[in-house]
Amino acid sequence: LGIPGNLSTAAQSPVVLREAGGFAVLAGSTITSINATTVNGDLGLSPGSAVTGFPPGTVNGTLHVSDIAAGLAKAALTVAYNDAKGRTLAPISVAGNLGGQTLAPGLYKSTGSLEVSSGDLTLDAQGDENAVFIFQIATTLSTTAGRQVTLIGGANAANIFWQVGTSATLGTTSVFKGTIMADQSITLNTGATLTGRALARIGGVTMDSNTITIPAP
Repeated sequence: LGIPGNLSTAAQSPVVLREAGGFAVLAGSTITSINATTVNGDLGLSPGSAVTGFPPGTVNGTLHVSDIAAGLAKAALTVAYNDAKGRTLAPISVAGNLGGQTLAPGLYKSTGSLEVSSGDLTLDAQGDENAVFIFQIATTLSTTAGRQVTLIGGANAANIFWQVGTSATLGTTSVFKGTIMADQSITLNTGATLTGRALARIGGVTMDSNTITIPAP
């Protein structure tokens, strides 16, 4: 499954997020949070209008609900999602559990689901701070409780993209890196943290005592 971090893969260009880039959370139908979630970045919803949990949650950015900015961001998300999904340059096949692996930059393709469960996943940029990781996932993405995505070798969460064919779920207290672009929904269970973005095209984003932070470029 995958390739070890000491092997090279074809270099990928970043997925351009355009108007969606300033959003830490973006959804199509609903945004729901319980307890003290912190969103460091903008939060947007379109075409839905139901945002609950802020307060007690905090948005250190701008809240956009069914406005022009949210609509433009959703359109940009669709373009970015299709870009990531359509990449074909030297894909590496992966499947099932990525826990315990170390992966080099490149394009990784799964025809089913991916999870981080039996151990942590390490992404190694091999000294290139501009290295890009793209994951194409046909169905679901998930992590189990406490699992982490760890970055080494200069890897930057801003250059990690997860294209999820259905929905993504981050387990309790898990630590995740990168921009999640899910066709349907995204759920962050209690205490999960995300350095990246939770961007759901059609469905909702559900949070519970989470911290979501847009990564530095």
